[in-house]
Amino acid sequence: MTLTPAELLDVRQTLMAARTLHNLLTRLRPQFPHLAAIAGRIAFCPSLIEAIGRCLDERGEVRDTATDALQRIRRDLRAAHERVLRHLERLVSSPENLPFLQEPLVTQRAGRYVVPLKADFKGRIPGIVHDRSASGATLFVEPLSAVELNNAWRELQIEEEQEVHRILTRLSARVASCGEEIETTVDALADLDLAFAKALYAEDLEAAAPGLVPFRDGPPGARATLRLVQARHPLLDPETVVPIDVMLDDETHVLVITGPNTGGKTVTLKTVGLLILMAQAGLHIPVAPGSALSPFAAVYADIGDEQSIEQSLSTFSAHLTNILSFIHQADDRSLVLLDELGAGTDPAEGSALARALLETFRRSGATTLVATHYPELKAYAQMTEGVQNACVEFDPETLRPTYHLTIGLPGRSNAFAIARRLGLDEEIVRAAESMVSQEDRQTEALLADIHRLRLQAVQERDRAYAARREAEQLAEELRERLARIEEERAEILRVAREEAETELESLRAEIRALRRRLRAAAEPLAEVAAVERELEGLEERVEEELEAEPEPAVLPSPPPRPVRVGDRVWVKPLRTEGEVLALGETVEVQVGPARVQVAPEQVELRGAAPSRPEPTLPTYRPPTVEARIDLRGYTVEEALERLDRYLDAATLAGLPRVEIVHGKGTGALRRAVRAFLQGHPHVDAYRAGENGEGGEGVTVVTLGDEITR
Repeated sequence: MTLTPAELLDVRQTLMAARTLHNLLTRLRPQFPHLAAIAGRIAFCPSLIEAIGRCLDERGEVRDTATDALQRIRRDLRAAHERVLRHLERLVSSPENLPFLQEPLVTQRAGRYVVPLKADFKGRIPGIVHDRSASGATLFVEPLSAVELNNAWRELQIEEEQEVHRILTRLSARVASCGEEIETTVDALADLDLAFAKALYAEDLEAAAPGLVPFRDGPPGARATLRLVQARHPLLDPETVVPIDVMLDDETHVLVITGPNTGGKTVTLKTVGLLILMAQAGLHIPVAPGSALSPFAAVYADIGDEQSIEQSLSTFSAHLTNILSFIHQADDRSLVLLDELGAGTDPAEGSALARALLETFRRSGATTLVATHYPELKAYAQMTEGVQNACVEFDPETLRPTYHLTIGLPGRSNAFAIARRLGLDEEIVRAAESMVSQEDRQTEALLADIHRLRLQAVQERDRAYAARREAEQLAEELRERLARIEEERAEILRVAREEAETELESLRAEIRALRRRLRAAAEPLAEVAAVERELEGLEERVEEELEAEPEPAVLPSPPPRPVRVGDRVWVKPLRTEGEVLALGETVEVQVGPARVQVAPEQVELRGAAPSRPEPTLPTYRPPTVEARIDLRGYTVEEALERLDRYLDAATLAGLPRVEIVHGKGTGALRRAVRAFLQGHPHVDAYRAGENGEGGEGVTVVTLGDEITR
């Protein structure tokens, strides 16, 4: 079989793409060892890539240089073509032939060059008629004088076609010889394509990889792990779907889900089944971290109405037919999902049959989730080992389902509440309520109270969690700010040390100059020796000062009495001294022009005044903080980082007002700066610059007098 040029190009492009992918994943082997292992199976056949590229161009045309024979044939073909055209162009432009022609042009018919002769002048130009116009007024004639030239041109065309076919046949044979390698490469590419598709799908779902936990050893019972945290049905709208938590403890392997119609019982069953099958197919699933499951050997599901007219099956019969097959196959490594177990028949008989079937699955050890309305199954779950109740929640205020799943509590049908919401006459509803036993009414009321209290507890938990997250975020921001302050302190010390080294080097130069002067002056020996000793002492002090590292001040041991307002204290996070302004759960300290609030354990008493001299640090003057910063020319990220550091420094320097130059331009930097200023703890207010201040290209900021708020 001879491949077409397009097919050969497809082979080449596939092999080239495989080579690129192989090289990329080989370089990324440390990060993606499994993908690199798949790429290791790729065999990209470099000689075949080179051979096809040498013979075919990007359009799929066979190159002249594919073979010497083809290059010669095409050279002769071009020459023969030019000879035919030149001959016929001379013929149609000849004055003696112009009266006989419809137009003075050369055209093609049946692969041969002809001229358009008027039918009335047939025979005036001897030749072979190849075609006639639709009107019959024109004959397309190949002049006899051009027959040999046309024949020579046509023969070369045939030679070209034969040579091209030989080239394609030879390339096809090369492809066939690499067939096994190409097949292996395509299989590897398919595996990589599947892996990338899974990754893209996981990214689209915001999915996570669940933990896969082996089955626990022991007799049939709770051997499987099923823990789905914030699970979402992958086909529902991610903006509106309500996540659910499905968690079976080590003692439970049967879950009885109850609750109102349209409350989410069936969706819960479908979500569990679908996510487990997705996970076992190697897909990430839409759950939160911490989810885990056991790989079930089989998943059996009876969900929905399967009644069949053709097979004369009612709803009850259809369900029971499915469940019978489950009973014979399910074991302790199976997952069974049953929707409305026992429905479609007499309630009393259906309830009894549902309990018996559920007990059968419980004894087999199968992990079973069942959705039902039967109150008898709630009692069965409450009293049976290994079985637990669950319910889909219902909001008694809005009389609408919340779709949240609660494990450990039976559900309520809320039939009377729903009937009222739908407009059923109140007398009818009350009559129905009176037909319910007092015991059942008390049970329903107790369940309603439990659900309400649990909802309140969940809301309190969520608020506490949000508050904790906010506190953690604020703590992280404070740590980052303290880290920046420490970096700036280290930078100041570094600059001071460099200045000290520069000054000391100047002193060394003076020492060397003095020695040269002493030697030149040749003063008395005693005086020279004294000067030498003085110089050596000076040099030793210089070296000691150069080698000394500036260290933070050593704090005195805390006195026995507690800190009081007015005391001088050492603020540990800032590594500086301040005066206590107020005491409470936090200590408010005046540090220079700023006030800070810190925990009591982060300050140490220094006394009403320093009890001993401050440790000597290298003398330096902190850099002056300008009241204006220019952010033009920076990216938004760089500009905001510089602005944050500048606001810290300006606040510490006590500046009441600063100007930020961001320019007008597209307005992107201006919007980013002003959005950043809105929540900044140092900023009291800001406004656009006035005409004399730079207009919209400048933002004027009023600073507060506290470091933290």
